[in-house]
Amino acid sequence: MKRLAVLGSTGSIGVNALEIVGRFREEFEVLALAAGTNLPLLREQIKAFKPRLVSVLDREHARALKEKGLEVVYGEEGLIQAAAFPGVDLLVSAVVGSVGIRPLLAAIEAGSDVALANKESMVIAGEIIVKKAHEKGTAILPIDSEHSAIFQALGSKMGGEGIKRIILTASGGPFYNMPAEAFKKVTPREALAHPVWQMGPKISVDSATLMNKGLEVIEAHWFFQIPPERIEVVIHPQGVVHSLVEYVDSSIIAQLSIPDMRIPIAYALSYPQRLAMDLPVLNLRELNHLTFDPPDVEKFPSLKLAYEALETGGTMPAVLNAANEVAVGAFLQGKIGFDRIPHVVVSTMQGHKATPLREVKDALEADQWAKEKALAFIQKESR
Repeated sequence: MKRLAVLGSTGSIGVNALEIVGRFREEFEVLALAAGTNLPLLREQIKAFKPRLVSVLDREHARALKEKGLEVVYGEEGLIQAAAFPGVDLLVSAVVGSVGIRPLLAAIEAGSDVALANKESMVIAGEIIVKKAHEKGTAILPIDSEHSAIFQALGSKMGGEGIKRIILTASGGPFYNMPAEAFKKVTPREALAHPVWQMGPKISVDSATLMNKGLEVIEAHWFFQIPPERIEVVIHPQGVVHSLVEYVDSSIIAQLSIPDMRIPIAYALSYPQRLAMDLPVLNLRELNHLTFDPPDVEKFPSLKLAYEALETGGTMPAVLNAANEVAVGAFLQGKIGFDRIPHVVVSTMQGHKATPLREVKDALEADQWAKEKALAFIQKESR
């Protein structure tokens, strides 16, 4: 039986993870949960899974949640306590943003494996995280469908031996065939209408700009230790092939399934075993055609910016991620147009001189600097 801590338990990934846990009670036990402010759903999860510790956003929510026999903590320190709770075998990290980095490292330090959906951790501090996991002998298992597909296709070939390239697939989002001049009229509601996946607001907008795929390129570099020039992105609107690995003998291995996040989540939870999931099977006879096209990086410059940040290295990926986070937030609040998102990122990156990542503090300081710089740029534009 695996004992779990789930950070971000009331979000999409967390809810799906706990749904799977609930179906396989003999396989899993939940020791700790962490959520933000959705106390009604969190109370249901506490009742269903009976964790020993729960973390929430702040002191006020902790007081509101107090129950007899339940330890309630809050804030970043609360996340760290939940992540490193004694006896946890696997941390499911599904929080959003840089706040997930310290809890992730705390879990690794405690000897836990990690099922990772918090992409910001790898983007901002992947170099540090991978090094620490190697030192501790812990595994970092990807939850994202694309990285899960690569992980499955690689098998025991982690580290690049015999691999020619990794090919990440992207749906292209809702605007891939829209003329670039129409981007300035795109509304948040339109950007949130992803054609294939049901996701949260931030990742939906990132998918529409292709920044999400850029961040996945950076993640893939650290997850699989593959240089950026051997990581390719193709547009695959059908969302059936979740990613591919090409080997030096010209063989290509792909992972296919229906677009359902429960599949990669279940694999990360149960690895190296597989759970008998009662989900629809991909019907190959109904697939009329599968298409793969090169991305248009001139129309969607965010993808190109991600490659540039990875090539520069050091603190630059943290700056890219933070600037984009601020820009997407401003777009969703109606402060800037959809077309201005990459411009905010470019302006912020141009103002930053990258430095090496020696410790987490370096990454988090760059993250904070970039957020302030991007916000100042947006405020200046709005005048």
